[in-house]
Amino acid sequence: MMRRRRSLPRILSIILLTIAAIGFAFPFYFMVVGAFQESPTNSPSALLPTSGWTVENFVAIDSRIDLVGSLLNSLIFTAGVLLGTVVFGLLAGYAIARLDFRGRGVIWVLMLLVQMVPFQLLMIPLYVQITRSYGLGDSYLGMILPFLINTTAVFIFVQFFKALPVEIFEAARIDGAGEIRLLTSVALPLIRPVLVTVVLVTFIGPWNEFLWPFLITKDASLQPLAVSLANYISNVAQSTANPNGAILAGATALAFPVVILFVVFQRFFKATDLGAAVKG
Repeated sequence: MMRRRRSLPRILSIILLTIAAIGFAFPFYFMVVGAFQESPTNSPSALLPTSGWTVENFVAIDSRIDLVGSLLNSLIFTAGVLLGTVVFGLLAGYAIARLDFRGRGVIWVLMLLVQMVPFQLLMIPLYVQITRSYGLGDSYLGMILPFLINTTAVFIFVQFFKALPVEIFEAARIDGAGEIRLLTSVALPLIRPVLVTVVLVTFIGPWNEFLWPFLITKDASLQPLAVSLANYISNVAQSTANPNGAILAGATALAFPVVILFVVFQRFFKATDLGAAVKG
């Protein structure tokens, strides 16, 4: 009897989590199914379609925009942002968390204040500076530069670097390791799940970014996938034979790489045993 009472809350939690997961996944399921339908509808029969499958929605997109080229632009833009976020985030996070230097507290406060400023407020000054002062309009570097340092990533790295045991760093310094060696060989392996989390969170931002690439690029051959699909949906999709299918196909093409990235890296989401690194 006691065992049944203990198992009841667990069963209820599993049921509630299953319902929540289904509710969360349903829009994505509807989007993918609708993208391959000849005539997507909102009727109950659209949930389990048995006929009307087609890839013409994706063909229609590729015939109006350079789908492969836009995908490549998104990859270049996102890869540049990820590289800057990881490199500068790790260096800044480690310095703020583990190095003792004058002005560290001021830098930390300024970084927190920067997070409170909306990017939209800085967009026009950034546009004028990058296009007129630097001459980087219609370029990959012009798209990447404002996102090269991510204060949220620095904040995450600082918190986890502070959580690492001090004894690990002291032992490595006694063995003659420098700060770069401490960062790459000691600290970095211990925060690998955090690094993967930062990469995934950062990837979603520039991959779905529309406003800044739209503002900085006038050349359609340089526009990332989000901008190209937005232009297609707003200007062309309604003139196609299957506008709903075209819109859903565009949304699927934009979301698919993010899903693949999460599936590939989900095995890295696991707890890190920090105590195992400390002897005694």
